[in-house]
Amino acid sequence: MGSNPTPSAMEIVDAMTLALEQARDALNHDDVPVGAVVLHEGRVIAARHNEREATSDPTAHAEVLALRDAAAALGRWRLDDCTLVVTLEPCVMCAGALLNARIGHLVYGAADLKGGATASLYNVCADPRLNHNPPVTHGILASESAALLEQFFAERR
Repeated sequence: MGSNPTPSAMEIVDAMTLALEQARDALNHDDVPVGAVVLHEGRVIAARHNEREATSDPTAHAEVLALRDAAAALGRWRLDDCTLVVTLEPCVMCAGALLNARIGHLVYGAADLKGGATASLYNVCADPRLNHNPPVTHGILASESAALLEQFFAERR
């Protein structure tokens, strides 16, 4: 615990590809297509997608569900040696959750200009007043993530 080995570029792209598959699965129950994966020592220990519509749970965002599964898989809440890979920039709730989990590294695809809390609207991960500031990598397969979201919302307008 605490070593925070950074995944390779290939592991990150593979994880983002899996997160995109998860995001597509959210479409099966009319949820916003966001997917999240947690890596530990280069392997996937959790992969989830949004389930707010499926479960009528406002907190059932992909990131929160993946963090819960990762904590259960490792038998601990501190995920400082894990990387969270998500298709969309986390919102305020999810940014808070990943900070509370002490995530070792955050990677996301598309920016969320209306609600992003790790760069776009706020930058919770870089706030020096907080006790944890994980490194953030953004823009990984961003166009694929954005296209999936744009198509979802275009069909609803």
